[in-house]
Amino acid sequence: MNENIIKQTCKELGITQKALAEEMGVSQTTMTSWAKPETDVPQWAIKMLELMKNEMKYKSLNEKLDEIIAIAEELKSK
Repeated sequence: MNENIIKQTCKELGITQKALAEEMGVSQTTMTSWAKPETDVPQWAIKMLELMKNEMKYKSLNEKLDEIIAIAEELKSK
């Protein structure tokens, strides 16, 4: 069985279910309910979770790109 999308997202983003609930604008009770295997997470929430994970990936890539640019500029000035 696949890991619940709520637990998976929390793990990938490094945040708690409470923090994820706040980010999504839902109650802690709702988030706890969604984290249960027998509960279906609404499609809109799944889409939002996917967007949040993608945003994290792009942020990470941008940070790495900024590091590469800084190194290239440093090498260029030598």
